[in-house]
Amino acid sequence: MLVVDDEPDNLDLLYRTFRRQFNVYKAESGIDALEVLKDQGEVAVIISDQRMPEMKGTEFLRRTVPDYPDTVRIILTGFTDVEDLVDAINAGQVYKYITKPWDPEKLKDVVEHAASSYEDHKQRSLEVRRSKAQVALTTAIFGALQGEGSSLTALSDAFRERFLSDSCGVIMIQDGKASAVAAEGDLSWLQVDPMVEKAIAQGETVAVDNIGRSEEWKDVEQYGSANVAAQVIVPGFVGGECAIALAFQWANAAYFEPEELKQMNLSAKQLALVVSSAS
Repeated sequence: MLVVDDEPDNLDLLYRTFRRQFNVYKAESGIDALEVLKDQGEVAVIISDQRMPEMKGTEFLRRTVPDYPDTVRIILTGFTDVEDLVDAINAGQVYKYITKPWDPEKLKDVVEHAASSYEDHKQRSLEVRRSKAQVALTTAIFGALQGEGSSLTALSDAFRERFLSDSCGVIMIQDGKASAVAAEGDLSWLQVDPMVEKAIAQGETVAVDNIGRSEEWKDVEQYGSANVAAQVIVPGFVGGECAIALAFQWANAAYFEPEELKQMNLSAKQLALVVSSAS
């Protein structure tokens, strides 16, 4: 949450009200608040005073829309700036306005609903993005299967987009060992990655959501060198032989949904068929 008010007492009150529920950032003007967002990134909720020096609250909130369309915006006003508020609400820039002095319990209720609205919208957006990426990925895989010519590097990028990883490599397997890596960027270290070796040897997915807290993997130097905090390795088998492995990396600790891991496994099987049919 970001709270914006040029009056220090109001700013501190807002901070104290919500600090137990949210990670709260503070700013004393719209200009300062834009800098906070630039540094910290998207927040779920913004509460801004309307009457501030240099920039009105509605103007500040309008300027946040292009970069942070999902953020829910609330205006605090002690004045009857009806025209500004109506325009901002109609343009989708303001979720609610609260008059000063505000009722703390009413404001808490509004913010709780705002945060819930943000989470629901983000989840819907994520589902739409995943659906579109899955269609594109399936099309690319079966296009390659039919000889329509998607490169493994292009497919690795499609996998990265589908599963929202920071990077992804398609590892070619020969005689039970990694022989080459196709990726956008240099992931050649995967050829000697012990996690890849384990996935191939055991014939099953290896998923580590926080390498730094894993007793098995935290001392592997290449993860630190490559800035990898979480990784999933998914082997793809055809006729009992491992043909490929998909390797997904994240720069921060991650959470792997069971359904997403199932989709990764299905994708690895599909790609293994492509590779084996082409060889």
